[in-house]
Amino acid sequence: MDDRTFRNAMGKFATGVTVITTAINGEVRGMTANAFMSVSLDPKLILISIGEKAKMNEIIKQTGKFTVNILSEEQQDLSMLFAGQLKEKQNVTFDWVGDQPVLPNSLANIFCDVYNTHVAGDHTLYIGKVTDIYMKEGAPLLFFEGKYRNLASHANAG
Repeated sequence: MDDRTFRNAMGKFATGVTVITTAINGEVRGMTANAFMSVSLDPKLILISIGEKAKMNEIIKQTGKFTVNILSEEQQDLSMLFAGQLKEKQNVTFDWVGDQPVLPNSLANIFCDVYNTHVAGDHTLYIGKVTDIYMKEGAPLLFFEGKYRNLASHANAG
């Protein structure tokens, strides 16, 4: 199969949207990712997948920690910004928890130390040991078939 067929098939799996953040030398770095999943309850582990060519890959290797910010439906602009889809420069305000930057108003901020890594094809899989979690109520930002969605648009489409 060609790459487009594979990507289209993977797009049939609806996902939430996250922004992965970390800081190096006090400078915040972030990237949008929908390759995120829980792995284990004991110990509490999650997994993110980062492309080998992504700048974030090297930064997480250096810092050994990252935060998964699960976006609410009101945060589509942040997803687009950290995915490089918005051309204009924007100032993003981060909250700080210890030395980790987080996106305020996310549904959840999941703080992790790198527990293990696995290179798989053209990505590195980072297994993070969860060290803390902050949560708030709200509706998630979703991604399906290459487009942003929300729960209301799905319910109205039926």
